[in-house]
Amino acid sequence: MFKKVLIAEDFQDTNQGISDMLGEKLQIPFIQDELYCDKAFNRLKLALGQNEPYGLLITDLFFKGDHVERKLTSGLELIEAARALQPDIKIIVNSMEDNPSKVNSLFKEMKINAYVCKGRHGLTELVKAVQEVYHNRTYVSPEIDLNVSNNVFELEEFDLMILQCLAEGLTKKEISEKFKKEHITPNSESTIDKRVSKMFDEFGAKNTNHLIAKMIREEKI
Repeated sequence: MFKKVLIAEDFQDTNQGISDMLGEKLQIPFIQDELYCDKAFNRLKLALGQNEPYGLLITDLFFKGDHVERKLTSGLELIEAARALQPDIKIIVNSMEDNPSKVNSLFKEMKINAYVCKGRHGLTELVKAVQEVYHNRTYVSPEIDLNVSNNVFELEEFDLMILQCLAEGLTKKEISEKFKKEHITPNSESTIDKRVSKMFDEFGAKNTNHLIAKMIREEKI
C-alpha cells in the first residue's frame, strides 16, 4: 500500500474524514493534508527534493478563494503542476462534478488515475479507489458512466472563452496571459493548446480560421 499520501481539500473536516478513513482502513503510515493548492504543491516539491516522494495525491477540483494570495487556484492547476514535477505520481480526484464528459476529459487530458464523486458513499468509494490505483488500475464512481461521453464532444464554457479569444486574434500564449490576469483557470498555455487541438480533431478543422468559421456556422460563437 502507499506509504505517503497527500490530500488537497479546502474543508478541514473533509480532510480529516479522508485521513481518518484511509488510516483506519488501509493502514497508510503517513497522510498529510493541505487546504491550499500552493501548499500542497510545495509539499510535493519538498518531499521529492528529500528523495521521499508522495505516492498518491488526492485532490478536489474546486477551491474557494479567500484572503490568502494564491498561484494555483484549482485542482486542475495542481494536477498539471504535480504531473510536471513528478510524472509518475498517482492522482485521484475527489469532487462533486458528475458530468461524464468533464470526468472523461480528466482521464484523457490530465491523466488522472481515479475519480470519486463526493456523496453518501464517497469515503467508501475513495478507499476502493486508493486500492485500485495502488494496483495500477483505474477507478470511477459507479454513478458516472464514461461511455455516455465517448462519442459526444461537449463544448464547455472554457472552450467558448478560448474560441472567442481566437476570434479576436489572440495567440495561445496571449490567451494564457489574459486568463491569468482575469483569474480564469486553468490558464496554462499547454492546457489551452490541448483544448484547441481537441476542438480541431472533433470538428475536423484544418487551422484556427477554419475552426472559427465552423463554430460560427454552427452558431457556437
